Amino acid sequence: MREITKIYKALSDETRLRILNLLHDEALCVCNIMSVLEMGQSKVSRHLTYLKHAGLIEDRRKGKWVYYSLSKNNSYLPLLKCLKELRKDVKELRSDAKRLAKSKVASEC
Repeated sequence: MREITKIYKALSDETRLRILNLLHDEALCVCNIMSVLEMGQSKVSRHLTYLKHAGLIEDRRKGKWVYYSLSKNNSYLPLLKCLKELRKDVKELRSDAKRLAKSKVASEC
């Protein structure tokens, strides 16, 4: 039960849902997420750490950058697929995805 509670607590925050939405299609570094969400580095990093501790995302280092992606843990996939489906109905999630696609900052910070 503790694990389930940790996951749902992680999903109970708007910023963390928006981050998961962005990570659904590709791995991103903090600067990409900051740009799309128009938030500061410390706030984005704090939410990424929370999601990582909940097991929903993972990170990998590439040179001086750290890239975040959705966890490959199959037990979380239904929740994460549900979030992607919500893009159709939630304006903010759609807007974030469009902003990321337009910025194409995703390749390098």
